[in-house]
Amino acid sequence: MHIIKLNAIDSTNSYLRALSSEDVLVDYTVVMAKFQTQGRGQMGTVWNSESSKNLTASVFKDISTLYIEYPFYISMAISLALIKALQSFSIPKLSIKWPNDILSEDKKICGVLIENVIKQNSFRATIIGIGLNVNQTDFEGLPKASSLKLLSGKTFNLDEVLHVLMKYLKYYFMLLRKQEYEYLNQEYESFLFRKDKPSTFVDVEGSLFSGIIKKVTVSGNLQVLLEDNIIKEFDLKEITLLY
Repeated sequence: MHIIKLNAIDSTNSYLRALSSEDVLVDYTVVMAKFQTQGRGQMGTVWNSESSKNLTASVFKDISTLYIEYPFYISMAISLALIKALQSFSIPKLSIKWPNDILSEDKKICGVLIENVIKQNSFRATIIGIGLNVNQTDFEGLPKASSLKLLSGKTFNLDEVLHVLMKYLKYYFMLLRKQEYEYLNQEYESFLFRKDKPSTFVDVEGSLFSGIIKKVTVSGNLQVLLEDNIIKEFDLKEITLLY
């Protein structure tokens, strides 16, 4: 594992992606920054973090030798690696808010941005951007955000958190290599936030509706039970699950 440490960068994902296009990277190359000026989240959202307080890192993973029919299995593996790493630090009541936000006690502690590199119609690599709230304690204007320190009362060493996370990333990518897809799917759904509970969603027009999450398909779509016992499938761009 090769770790590149930076004081400040616009985005660790952007930096690592540019690096991978210029050179052949060692598997599990990590770019870790004390501060990101333009941290990015899912669907173009911006992720802000106090300098030196949190884990802001991106990981390069070669997936050219993996047979992955559905790329969402990559997201499942990464989400589960994060869950297991956080469990090892005794972080309570962990769950995965579809598709891959990590919650503790129903508050967001980690966001993930996955960017797959495709060449000649096949997956070559994935760049895993991780924004984990570790030692930050002030989240003004973000009532649904929390951190490992707020949840546990402890101050964490960022390098140690990274090394534990990398151990579990390697484990879950090994399961991907072994094509343990059913196991990954079942374990992912066992941590799925608000599964089988009445929940509120908002669609692209801003309309609210209620439904019950039943499962996540292998393509990453959410199956929701609506009124009149109708099950409808939604992709990430179509709906947002509210807390």
